[in-house]
Amino acid sequence: MEKLAIHGGKPVRNSLLSYGSQWVIEEDIAAVVETMRSPFLTQGPQITEFERKVAAKSGAKYAVAFCNGTAALHGAMFAAGIGEGDEVITSPLTFAATSNSVLYQGGIPVFADIDPHTYLLDMEAARNVITPHTKAIVPVDFSGQPVNMQAFRALADEHGLVYIQDAAHSLGASYDGKPVGSIADMTMFSFHPVKPVTTAEGGVIVTNNEEYYEKLLRFRSHGITKDNRWMEGKSEGPWYYQMIELGYNYRLTDIQAALGVTQMERLMEFLSRRNEIARQYDEAFAGLERDGLLRRPVVDVKAVSGWHLYVISLGLENLKTGRREVFEALQAENLGVNVHYIPVYWHPYYKKLGYERGICPRAEQAYETFVTIPLFPRMSDEDVQDVIAAVEKVVTFFAKA
Repeated sequence: MEKLAIHGGKPVRNSLLSYGSQWVIEEDIAAVVETMRSPFLTQGPQITEFERKVAAKSGAKYAVAFCNGTAALHGAMFAAGIGEGDEVITSPLTFAATSNSVLYQGGIPVFADIDPHTYLLDMEAARNVITPHTKAIVPVDFSGQPVNMQAFRALADEHGLVYIQDAAHSLGASYDGKPVGSIADMTMFSFHPVKPVTTAEGGVIVTNNEEYYEKLLRFRSHGITKDNRWMEGKSEGPWYYQMIELGYNYRLTDIQAALGVTQMERLMEFLSRRNEIARQYDEAFAGLERDGLLRRPVVDVKAVSGWHLYVISLGLENLKTGRREVFEALQAENLGVNVHYIPVYWHPYYKKLGYERGICPRAEQAYETFVTIPLFPRMSDEDVQDVIAAVEKVVTFFAKA
């Protein structure tokens, strides 16, 4: 059996391959430079064009750009009217920003367990934690796979809840033929460098609700308006504005939006390559799954995934070591592996708020087995084969006899 790099053997790769990366080309750079030479570095026409493209791709009427996905989620919670004591149901398998945005508004995050097959928020688990204080539900499109949007829409309508979809991973994905962004009351997309397309940092909320749209516009710009419909009293002139709510400066710049405009032109190309890489992984790891050494991601038959992440679940019962040694062995082979995500309520801050381990046992059990392997559009076929070779090398080495 080939000696692992962690034990002094030759690594599969000579250089580190990150788990994710942006793909910026000369057209992107030229668009940014052109904007930097224009009269508008912020609050200009590139913002409008970027929002138009995102709304069109997601099947939504409106889009509002923010400086990052966290700010966008905060805006959604504000627009939804989340306030002191309001409960918001979400998944524990997400980045902390999802539930943090509830806390920003004085709300109470309520974590419901996941479906053990898809790792998405389980419908019945969510239903079981609805109380008279529940005001919104926020399922998360983990790894780029969209939730059953129509089912969550029905659940939200049944209980009078605002349905906010955390689609940070799933721009361009769909469920049952409907694009992500077309069903929920508000949907958040992220444009961090490892996401489907990038603006360096950035987030967008899409919605079909005009009232939410107008609230989001004000919220991202200090709660200030020049619209007479919202002002107290009469306007004093064309210069006049009023701050009518406590908002924030959460604006995206035109420089970033210019990058987003050109990146959106390549979204389907990016998604096609992500799906092709995932297909190669699925085929390559089928044997390891049959041997019980790992589990491949499961995608709902009605879903078209964005494949933001490819998360394998280690068959630890059939390995003679734990997740950490496997992880470090893969790192030694020069794979930039990662783990998504530590259950949010395990973090010390949430512990101080009174959350305890054990409230979502399926999510906790899944986390203990997760390893995220590299997947991004700029990967070459050779890169893909390196990942496959390294995973097979390491997992097979640690297999029980």
